Amino acid sequence: MKYTKMLTREDALAQRKWFVIDAGDQVLGRVATRAAMLLRGKGKPSFTPHVDCGDFVVIVNAGKIRLTGAKETDKQYYRHSGYPGGISSMPVSEMRERHPDRIIKFAIEGMLPKNRLGRQLASKLKVYDGADHPHAAQLPQVVDLAAG
Repeated sequence: MKYTKMLTREDALAQRKWFVIDAGDQVLGRVATRAAMLLRGKGKPSFTPHVDCGDFVVIVNAGKIRLTGAKETDKQYYRHSGYPGGISSMPVSEMRERHPDRIIKFAIEGMLPKNRLGRQLASKLKVYDGADHPHAAQLPQVVDLAAG
């Protein structure tokens, strides 16, 4: 009888790569799904659901992300202080002015598991507003979103 080999944490650390995604004039959902797949490691043949076997993802030009439909005016980001009546909301247009990196970060983190593993995966996501990033020493590979 053959068994499926489960990846250990040490094996996963040895296989890590760095990827860079240019989000300029790209649709938010397409960037987020591709980044979540890379962070999770689902494209690898050695994917193991309970192990962090994904790669590092660097996203540049976060401020130039494109939203489809009426999301630019209708979509709201909510947060709550924990006190009664402490809910506040912010439209995407205001979020783009104040924190353009958080639009992409919230979209990707919503696609990851909601547990310790998800928080560990989210720590490997690096989002930058401009075209420059400090991770050139890791020699990241460019991800072509048009290729699929």
